[in-house]
Amino acid sequence: MFSKSKINEPGPKAADNAKNADAAKTAPAKPGAPTAKPPASVLSADLLITGNIKTTGDVNIEGQVEGDVRAHLLTVGEGATVKGEVVADDVVVNGRVVGRVRGLKVRLTSTARVEGDIIHKTIAIESGAHFEGSVQRQDDPLATGAKKMPTAAAPGEAPKS
Repeated sequence: MFSKSKINEPGPKAADNAKNADAAKTAPAKPGAPTAKPPASVLSADLLITGNIKTTGDVNIEGQVEGDVRAHLLTVGEGATVKGEVVADDVVVNGRVVGRVRGLKVRLTSTARVEGDIIHKTIAIESGAHFEGSVQRQDDPLATGAKKMPTAAAPGEAPKS
């Protein structure tokens, strides 16, 4: 029921601790060892970003972004606004997005406000969400060629038909 506390017992000597710390620094990481996933980047409510954001990690936007956002998991907070294209494996919109949304899984919560097209593999829209635009299902919505633009003719060439 009770165990002996090790607080007052003598531990390893300081020299041993220094050797162990040096060994840990120089030891190579095991190739198959899983690495800890870094926490999500949080863009706070008082932050305004003008420009694009691109990461392979997770992003939680609580402020305003005027530019495109690309991430693994993107969460747009209730008071947040994104004006630009949103591309992520998982997209959760609680706030406002003005622009195209592309994601494997897209979820619009009851507080979401989206003005733009949604290209998805799976989608969930909760009751109360506001959405203006079109919805299109694709097997690979993250493909960069989701919208193909006509190629411009080189100077001096006739346009191709």
